Amino acid sequence: MDGNKNGFVAGCQKVNVDLVYEGLPRIPGEGHEVYARDFSVQMGGGYPGTLCNLSRLGVPVCLMTMLGTDMFSAFAEDYFRKNHMEVLNLTPGTDRIPVNISSVLLTPGDRTFVSYGGQQAWTEEMSRKVREHTEGARICLLDAEHPELYRPLKEQGTILVLDTGWSDDMFLESWEELLTLADYYTPNQKEAMKLTGTDTPEKAAEVLSKYFDRVVVKLDAAGCLLMEEGRMQVVPAIPDTVFRDATGAGDAFLAGFLYGLYHGYSFAETVLCGNIMGARCVSGIGCLTNGYSEPEFLAIFDRYREMTY
Repeated sequence: MDGNKNGFVAGCQKVNVDLVYEGLPRIPGEGHEVYARDFSVQMGGGYPGTLCNLSRLGVPVCLMTMLGTDMFSAFAEDYFRKNHMEVLNLTPGTDRIPVNISSVLLTPGDRTFVSYGGQQAWTEEMSRKVREHTEGARICLLDAEHPELYRPLKEQGTILVLDTGWSDDMFLESWEELLTLADYYTPNQKEAMKLTGTDTPEKAAEVLSKYFDRVVVKLDAAGCLLMEEGRMQVVPAIPDTVFRDATGAGDAFLAGFLYGLYHGYSFAETVLCGNIMGARCVSGIGCLTNGYSEPEFLAIFDRYREMTY
């Protein structure tokens, strides 16, 4: 990809498409039916959602993913095109459904998911394409399933950022390769404590500081804990945020975080960028319903910049 003088941001991951049922009175029992107040088809979370938000902020991106000839792939491809993203399809022409599909059931008290995982085997040809299209990236999102593809980028000076969801096998011993390879890791407090075997975000940050010069732990509604040069600081959440749905908040945070890294902001300012995008996301329903253009984002950033001091 030909980016600007700052390069581009790359990432490789399967697409997630969400079928969102909003305003359900309850989850139906087996054999029963209930009607939703609203329904929408939306792009889901993960790296594709993060890169879409980042593209809206004016940063050149390259998404490497799997798309087929099915209607869900067509929906995703059209969405990416409208958001000015460069997309490399690793599975052109496949008649299988290679994307992940989730039915998101929103009730007054919570959200429930029924999901299908796109069935597509990884091949050496896909690895070759990923290596070729990440060449020259300024920042690259680290694919936890194929870390070997990213070592050459590390050696060339590309910034590698790791973001993963919760898993029951989160232990330092099994994650050693990923933590050593990444330059940044962006867990929430539950993930950080699980991974480090600690019982507070502060203790988790202390352990993670053995791997990272700059540590960030997301504190949900309390903002973010960061640690740099042995000093801890909390960058508060954005005030007066109207909460509607947490779906995609972590991916939106990551987009803001990448924006700060890309433009060389201070670490605290970079975290603030993440908080701004996360707050914007939770004020809507779904992962990508609410975003910012770059001018809108910068106006909010200027308003809350003093929270990093």
